[in-house]
Amino acid sequence: MPVHRSGTTGRSFAAAAGALLASLALLLTLPGAAGATTPADPPAGTPVRGSAHMGMGVIEHDGQGGLPRGDRVVQTEGVDVSGHQGNVNWASLWNSGVKWAYVKATEGNYYKNPYFAQQYNGSYNIGMIRGAYHFGTPNDSSGANQANYFVDGGGGWSRDGKTLPGVLDIEWNPYGEQCYGKTPAQMVAWIRDFLTTYKARTSRDAVIYTATSWWKTCTGNYAGFGSTNPLWIARYDTTVGELPAGWGFQTIWQYTSTGPIVGDHNRFNGALDRVQALANG
Repeated sequence: MPVHRSGTTGRSFAAAAGALLASLALLLTLPGAAGATTPADPPAGTPVRGSAHMGMGVIEHDGQGGLPRGDRVVQTEGVDVSGHQGNVNWASLWNSGVKWAYVKATEGNYYKNPYFAQQYNGSYNIGMIRGAYHFGTPNDSSGANQANYFVDGGGGWSRDGKTLPGVLDIEWNPYGEQCYGKTPAQMVAWIRDFLTTYKARTSRDAVIYTATSWWKTCTGNYAGFGSTNPLWIARYDTTVGELPAGWGFQTIWQYTSTGPIVGDHNRFNGALDRVQALANG
């Protein structure tokens, strides 16, 4: 008659089950395993840091309308460019009627435009009045820190009649939450910190580039900069439309991101002598 070793069999089964569970636990800790703790990949389509440029979020958030209607008010055509445009053919732009330009110099506290010298000096050498802009990222460092980074990276000013005051490009965050994780009060404080530092370094009030919809959402439509800082408004439509609080008119209007030659195209609110007046301070 067979001998039954039920106790031994039960212990063997328990040991085998334990080994199996241990193996499964080990597998779950491997990279890519279900439930494993691994660094999250950025959302598909997230731009590379440093690639931001003026108007990057305008079409996505405000749309793209028609080109401006004819206007009896004299306006002066200009462009803005960044590293996306690479080496720019300034002669072609000049011959098309473009008389002024803004060039991206810096972003945040981590990026400098590798084409800045060709773009900034090239526009100057062809005869344009030109200036530099900074793409602000308020979640990275203070406004003062980024203003200094901008001035040190090419955003300074000199009274030579051909250098425009620097621009703070403050708009949708291309890399994350649209207001950079700040409340309206915190955003206003950050912008003020940048503007105050820039003026202390250069003696000039910086131009503010923004879109009305972003300004309303992220600053609470703050009106306190309108008396000191010229407005560069982004709106791709037939008219400028509503302006942010505090400004009765725009100094510059970016009306399209699809320029006939290169870059975003803009209209300065006045004849060329008004562009020169802004340059001279």
